[in-house]
Amino acid sequence: MTTDLQDDVLWTVSDVARYLGVPVGTLYQWRHRGEGPRSRRVGRHLRYDPTEVRRWFKNLDATGAA
Repeated sequence: MTTDLQDDVLWTVSDVARYLGVPVGTLYQWRHRGEGPRSRRVGRHLRYDPTEVRRWFKNLDATGAA
């Protein structure tokens, strides 16, 4: 069984900031406030599931807030 690792790659804070068009610091602020897309710690690093980031972004229209 083979898997495409590209599908399994988690995004860094910089990747998410670039995707959303916001500064990296904004993501850290959102995380501190419990807002923004869900992130997880991998060791001392934050990582984001691209599917969850896209879902969160699409749901902004429904909720009207970050």
